[in-house]
Amino acid sequence: MKIATFNIQNLFHRDKSLIDKPFGKMLSDWIKELDTLMRKSNNSILEQDRIRELSFLIGFEKSSPKPYAVLRRKSGFLYMKGLHHSTETKASNLTDWNGWIELQTLPIKPSATDNKAKVIADVNSDILLLHEVEDRASLEEFNQEILPKFNCKPYAQSFVIQSNDIKGLETAILLREGYTLKTIKTHLIGGYSDQFQHLLEYEITTPTSKNLWVLAIYLTNHNTDEKTNVVIRKSQMINIAKIYEVLIAEGKTNVIITGTFNAPSYCDSLSPLIQGTNTKDITKHLSFEVDIDKGNDANYFRLGAYRMGVNIKQKDYMLLSPALFDKMKDSGLNRKAMWPEKRPQWTTYKSVTNKNVAASEHPLVWGNLFT
Repeated sequence: MKIATFNIQNLFHRDKSLIDKPFGKMLSDWIKELDTLMRKSNNSILEQDRIRELSFLIGFEKSSPKPYAVLRRKSGFLYMKGLHHSTETKASNLTDWNGWIELQTLPIKPSATDNKAKVIADVNSDILLLHEVEDRASLEEFNQEILPKFNCKPYAQSFVIQSNDIKGLETAILLREGYTLKTIKTHLIGGYSDQFQHLLEYEITTPTSKNLWVLAIYLTNHNTDEKTNVVIRKSQMINIAKIYEVLIAEGKTNVIITGTFNAPSYCDSLSPLIQGTNTKDITKHLSFEVDIDKGNDANYFRLGAYRMGVNIKQKDYMLLSPALFDKMKDSGLNRKAMWPEKRPQWTTYKSVTNKNVAASEHPLVWGNLFT
């Protein structure tokens, strides 16, 4: 039984806020300057003008990001959404619609989508967890039409669970024939303000009638203040660890915790789960294989990296209960569709010629278990 997790960063279209990169240190400087000016009781004309400039630069002028129009990849049709367009009536000459509307999402290059499929096809897992999927319609199109282009049979079952984020960052699970999804549970693990996050618990039956429990999570950074992010993440990890311990206490020993934690393993915020439980990181298994970095980086071990010679900062995890870790046959990481913008360098597909056509900024992590 092979299981894989992949933060695919959307399939066909991605929220603009996730593509537009912030201004780095300039953004934090603008926020501090605006905060200072807003604290003053009396501002001069020049200071008032500066407040307007800073508000524009930071993005306060932006309207609600809720999407009221979506551009479907297939045929490029525009559909209206909202209170009076719940049936997604197509905008055309028949509707007498004339005007323009700003779309909240941007299309992903078809070559990048193909590279996403190529990674999945190369690993060809029986159970596939995907993070940052925009919707079920996109997933089914990807499953039925894109994967077969790379000699990958479509998955027999696919499920998409919507998050409470409006940016199209849903979690999906795909199963091969013979694997059955018995139950799906959600666990509230905390968050920030109204952006509370849920841990998804999947109970899966294998072709050999064994039960497997998969806990899937994508942890987002809710605040620009990293200290706040660390506090929130640690609280979430405490809750995840409690859920894991309950499963083990109930005799459910075949447990996998997987997903994007957005922090390296040495981070204190991950310690309640990584150090506070008996889970074991798949990267520590002797069978774990991955193409090593080129040049001097092959013998280098960067802090927070997956392992020596794999010097990308670890954000994606697959943690296994001891019972499953002992059943590990082989495992690995596929980063051939990631673009190495700077050092370190590694082998990529020939189709990955630049950052814009890379499959994702995340690798695909997989494990093959004896069943």
